[in-house]
Amino acid sequence: MARTGITPERLTQTAAELADEIGFDNLTVSAVARRLGVKDPSLYAHIRNVRQLRTLVSLLALEELADAAAAALAGRAGKDALVAFANTYRDYARKHPGRYAAAQSELDKDTALNSAAPRHSQLTRAILHGYDLPEPDQTDAVRFLHATFHGYVSLEMVGGFGHTAREADASWAWVLETLDFALRNRPMTGDRR
Repeated sequence: MARTGITPERLTQTAAELADEIGFDNLTVSAVARRLGVKDPSLYAHIRNVRQLRTLVSLLALEELADAAAAALAGRAGKDALVAFANTYRDYARKHPGRYAAAQSELDKDTALNSAAPRHSQLTRAILHGYDLPEPDQTDAVRFLHATFHGYVSLEMVGGFGHTAREADASWAWVLETLDFALRNRPMTGDRR
């Protein structure tokens, strides 16, 4: 029987907040139980194990991030859309580092397909409509953008850019300018050469 006051939503939200504070990899059932002021067994009415707890946080993070990206893209196209999308991801990672890490974690295929994960690719493809990219270039560009954004954000989060005098924001702007240029001036691939 579920403990009064603890709902799956409250459990997930508490776990997400805790992940932001202590790190997604440090998230445990015991830590969430302590935060909620209950014993560990009280949570097992809602979850089977720590893996399921982390999956719930991943699903929440994917949903939040997709919603934020969709709102940022509304009415934008081309470079403006690219910059809004990229800044949304970067801002989310800065504000919610544990959730951002959760959004990057591997989900089983069925869970991933039924989550907000496909929306992230759809949103990226929406940006790419402004660059008139046919397949297979569009798929390559989706991967290119995600790898670039995630790589930059991940390095920034662990202090990877603190050893130079140039501000990370200036480099981020340079990255976005370069991505826009690359997408507008991409070489032809395959049969279109």
